[in-house]
Amino acid sequence: MLKGVPPFITADLLWIMASMGHGDELAIVDRNFSGFRVATQTTSGKLLILEGVDAPTAVRGILQMMPLDTFSETPLMHMEAVDAPGELLEVHKDVLAICREAEVRKIESRPVERFAYYPIAMRSFAVVQTAESRAYGNFILKKGVV
Repeated sequence: MLKGVPPFITADLLWIMASMGHGDELAIVDRNFSGFRVATQTTSGKLLILEGVDAPTAVRGILQMMPLDTFSETPLMHMEAVDAPGELLEVHKDVLAICREAEVRKIESRPVERFAYYPIAMRSFAVVQTAESRAYGNFILKKGVV
């Protein structure tokens, strides 16, 4: 156990975040997402599972150690709902608020159409699967510079 590290942040997740470079992306996905299939296509080939942790809690813990990119207009992306394109669902609002709080700056989340999200997740560094039960609780975080 390390001081200051949330207990659900695993050694593998610490390694992933430390191995990522500026501009690399991390997919944070809900419990219904095809995590294993997509993770095999990522840079690391890793699927990290955070049992019992919802998406906002996972993002809060990750952002305690990893900054979001300041060079990108949208260092946060979310999978938009098929039946409500352009609408921010509660899970999206929750994660967006956490990102703004962690970064102490205005951040917007770029909506990504459901099927366009999969190739973006496949190009990410790794996939972190949460226990998020709300639909469309899938995000992409772009790493910044410490």
